[in-house]
Amino acid sequence: MAGVVIAAMAISSCDEDTIGIGNSLTNENDRIDVQTSVYHASTRTVIADSVYSLSTNIYLGRVQDPETLSEVKSEFSTQFHLLESFYISHEEYIVKRTSNNRAAADSCDIVLYLTSPFKTVDTLSAMKLRIREMSSPVESSSKYYTNFDPEKQGLIRADGINRGKMFTYRNLTDTYTERTAKNYLNNVRISLNEPYTDKNGTTYSNYGTYILQQFYDHPEYFKNSYTFTHNVCPGFFFEITDGLGLHAKVSNIGLKVYYDVQTPDTAYRAAFVLAGTKEVLQTNKVTNDKESIERLAKINDYTFLKTPAGLYTEVTLPVDEIKLGHEGDSLLAAKITFQRENYQSTEVRMLGIPQNILMVKIDSLTSYFEKLKVPDSKTSYFTNYNSSYNTYTFTNISNLITEMWNTKKKGMTQNPNWTTEHPNWNKVLLVPITYTTSSTSTTPTRVEHDMSLTSTRLVGGANMPIDLNVVYAKFH
Repeated sequence: MAGVVIAAMAISSCDEDTIGIGNSLTNENDRIDVQTSVYHASTRTVIADSVYSLSTNIYLGRVQDPETLSEVKSEFSTQFHLLESFYISHEEYIVKRTSNNRAAADSCDIVLYLTSPFKTVDTLSAMKLRIREMSSPVESSSKYYTNFDPEKQGLIRADGINRGKMFTYRNLTDTYTERTAKNYLNNVRISLNEPYTDKNGTTYSNYGTYILQQFYDHPEYFKNSYTFTHNVCPGFFFEITDGLGLHAKVSNIGLKVYYDVQTPDTAYRAAFVLAGTKEVLQTNKVTNDKESIERLAKINDYTFLKTPAGLYTEVTLPVDEIKLGHEGDSLLAAKITFQRENYQSTEVRMLGIPQNILMVKIDSLTSYFEKLKVPDSKTSYFTNYNSSYNTYTFTNISNLITEMWNTKKKGMTQNPNWTTEHPNWNKVLLVPITYTTSSTSTTPTRVEHDMSLTSTRLVGGANMPIDLNVVYAKFH
């Protein structure tokens, strides 16, 4: 059976006039008739508006989209996680003291580790960010999308930390020797060494001293990340306030506190690190020019995929046509390929090509990402960009077509107006994604929206239907 399907699909992908060719693939003893056919799917561009923002991948920066000449900006909020190795020396051994003989930190800073710049030609583009302290944490009990604004939600502390920082992707404050070292990680360092006043009105020499004294006074606040976030540090919001030309992935975040230790036996320089990682809540905020996005969505000559939080391609599958006259046949295979259009521009800052595409039913999009689902090859599929053929190919979506058909049949038996009330019953979306796998498999174990800068045009639109090659089998 597998050989029959492979052979039939290979033929049907090369020649549209394939009806009846399946008969030549079997003999009388097989007791199976195979038939191939070609149908047409229609596509159009739809606006994503905002996407589920809880992601292990966060980005920072602002660039001009050369396709629309509009700006795209990525910002984020983060909480901090207590690492398993978290430890602070006994207070009496801390060298630096306050006026009332309490332990004090020598210095404190937040370090953003940046990777994957939008374009290496822009690594010296001057940017300015602002870091602001949250008044209360972003709660994990709610769902957050890329239009979530902590300031509009009243989560920014008005009299809290508010620091500006000029930076470039290539950190010129580090020496050439440091930057060229084997284990060097590109970074932006934001100092928190100014006097800090907490929400109760107590002032400390710097933010690190505040954390130290909270630890000594309330060790129960440091039991886990939840107690730390809700009692000590709700988190910070990082936003771009000036500059254009840099957009980079924030691979790691560290809140570092440094202090000197003097024990009866030794003296040394110490530090502890709180990490902004996937173990705590991080939200992406994406700002696009709505008018530019709407203008692209109206183009009928092709369709778009654009990230972050930009455009999807909607596909209407010809389910009725495929099943008409084949209600008793088995649908063995259904293959659909989306051809990418090459851009003619020579602009070096053109956005990247989406590398991974999810096909998901349009009415399932929201729950799919919120419930952390993964492709099951039944109602959702994924594929990778094929650079050799400049295509995205879904080799077999027959299970999806059969599921749509069965759902419609069941719905129509209960309600003759079912299709009118469920206009998306045979529609799917193509969504750019990133995914992770286990160490022993290539099957996705986690799927997220692609938050990087990508854009591509696909052959399709109102005037260009897309071929869908199918293989039927009839058993005798």
